Amino acid sequence: MKWHPATNLLILTIGFAISPNLMAQSAPATVISSPDAAEASSSARPSYPSPILAYEQPTEKEKLRLFAFDAFGPYAFAEAAIAGGFQQATNSPPEWGGGARAFGERVASNVGIQLVTTTTRYGLAEILREDAAYYRCECRGLFPRLGHALISTVTARQGKDGHTVFSVPGLVSPYVGTMTAMAWYPDRFGVKDGFRMGNYNLAAQAAGNLALEFIYGGPHTLFSHIRGSKTQGGTGADRNP
Repeated sequence: MKWHPATNLLILTIGFAISPNLMAQSAPATVISSPDAAEASSSARPSYPSPILAYEQPTEKEKLRLFAFDAFGPYAFAEAAIAGGFQQATNSPPEWGGGARAFGERVASNVGIQLVTTTTRYGLAEILREDAAYYRCECRGLFPRLGHALISTVTARQGKDGHTVFSVPGLVSPYVGTMTAMAWYPDRFGVKDGFRMGNYNLAAQAAGNLALEFIYGGPHTLFSHIRGSKTQGGTGADRNP
């Protein structure tokens, strides 16, 4: 299978982002003789420390809102329109022809791919007890945030502490979405084409994460604001006179 240069760049960037975490794990830890430290050392440690300093597991209602944003929000339709415009310019697939109607078919096709991709990612994440939503990095600087956005394409949060784990749903779902598209693509398209299109879809998911990191974080921005207001303000009974 021939990998697209954009996919190779994504994989290399993810590798560089992971390597500091692996090096940090290999370094010897400082021995602390306190009872609390002994108890903490006996528990299982996550594979990677979470870049989310104040992680809180989303409720089922919040998961539904996050899914709706990822599946039907502005980023999903923007990706579908941009991909449709590129396909229109390159006349791909040529069987769909040109003109406004063909452009509409291409955009609708990409909307369907994004819907299947998002549904698969959230569905498998629920089964594997992963948090499939994207979280902005608490770090500062362009390159740390860039690395966080790209590595989040194939990672997820897990557990009450939100530690980072490799996400099978994050890697598999882009290819499930494009394989499903073979149902409405011309008959000459097969499994090989589905994998090739999946590479583009994986890169598109990374681009979506970059938008969530640097432009607008989606519903999580609202959730954080609500939780922060509750923590700072509290109720009338909690406040000191």
